[in-house]
Amino acid sequence: MKDGFMKEAAGKEATGAAGGNGAAARDLRLDFFRGLALWFIFVNHIPANQISWATPRNFGLSDATEIFVFISGYTAALVYGRTLDGQGLPMAAAQVLHRCWTLYATYIILFFAYTAQIAYTARAFDSPLFAEEMGIAGYFQDPVTALTQAILLKFRPANLDVLPLYIVLLLAFPLLLPALRRRPAAVLAGSAALYLAARQWGWNLPTYPDGGVWYFNPFTWQLLFLLGASLQFQPDLRAVLTRFRRPVAVAAGAVLLASLFLTLSWKFAPLHALIPVSLTEILYPISKTDLDPLRLLHFFALVYLVLWLVPAGASWLRGSLAAPVLACGRQSLHVFCLGVLLSFAGQTVLVHVSGSLSAQFLVTVLGIAAMVLMARFLNWYQSAERSRRHRVAATTKMGT
Repeated sequence: MKDGFMKEAAGKEATGAAGGNGAAARDLRLDFFRGLALWFIFVNHIPANQISWATPRNFGLSDATEIFVFISGYTAALVYGRTLDGQGLPMAAAQVLHRCWTLYATYIILFFAYTAQIAYTARAFDSPLFAEEMGIAGYFQDPVTALTQAILLKFRPANLDVLPLYIVLLLAFPLLLPALRRRPAAVLAGSAALYLAARQWGWNLPTYPDGGVWYFNPFTWQLLFLLGASLQFQPDLRAVLTRFRRPVAVAAGAVLLASLFLTLSWKFAPLHALIPVSLTEILYPISKTDLDPLRLLHFFALVYLVLWLVPAGASWLRGSLAAPVLACGRQSLHVFCLGVLLSFAGQTVLVHVSGSLSAQFLVTVLGIAAMVLMARFLNWYQSAERSRRHRVAATTKMGT
């Protein structure tokens, strides 16, 4: 579940792309599945929420993170590739760096807001374990060092890992953008080599406190980001890869069924007993941190079938049922940040007020509703601002 884990992960890029070429020029599936991914991330970030059983992570090896990162790479290439073609590399690089600064500033603000929320809740409900569970205990032990490390993206509370990943991936994007346009195969070969090397030799970035590593390893997750970017630059290859073929569809379905069985075996012992020990030794660990190849295989099998089931011109994407999801996808940065704060608020309600199934349902519905309302307000405001600027420009032109 456009400018580019974010405007992709962020969402302002989605709006930017629309503003330049009109909504009709944008593949609504990008906004829809990014918005859906944000809903899934919000639900999954609420511990002990049974509603999370409806999210993809319980039915396969990949989850909303893969959706988000892949779409981020695709839309980054879409938006900054247009700038590269129209205004050259310096302007494209400047836009990327400006976006990185916006994401970084947003992350720091979110860090302070989230840390304050956790600290206040822990104190109000006399629950010091909240600080430990959400990964901010080090902040109270040594605030100066913790803040310094937060500025360096090394100290992070739980659930904030996606933004730093996207910042790092996007920061390197200007260096790769021209090569992606001219020699995408060479870029992908280098990306795959880095992916394999990082998995082989355990490359990752350190975190604070010392001894930890990034939950989403940038050296491995860059492969999915660049795969998305390279496919955007190669429409012919994209058409070939996504063309429906029955044998490929059958193979993709088999991958999804095997992945479903494997995932369910983690929760149901009788299913786990059916898996030979020799096979488990080969399969495990299926690392999310290092983007295990099995997660990639499951993700692309899922993408292949979804693209067949949901063609670009699907009429329901312009209907009222899809509208709330599309709104969130177009404002992904703001929706993600609000979702992080709301997920902890939801966790607090379920722990200290009521953990009943009805409370879980209410927390989930109200949280998603708040995200949709904010996204719709931002879409309305941005549309109104564009109209105002156009009127001012037209008036100025007539006056001259």
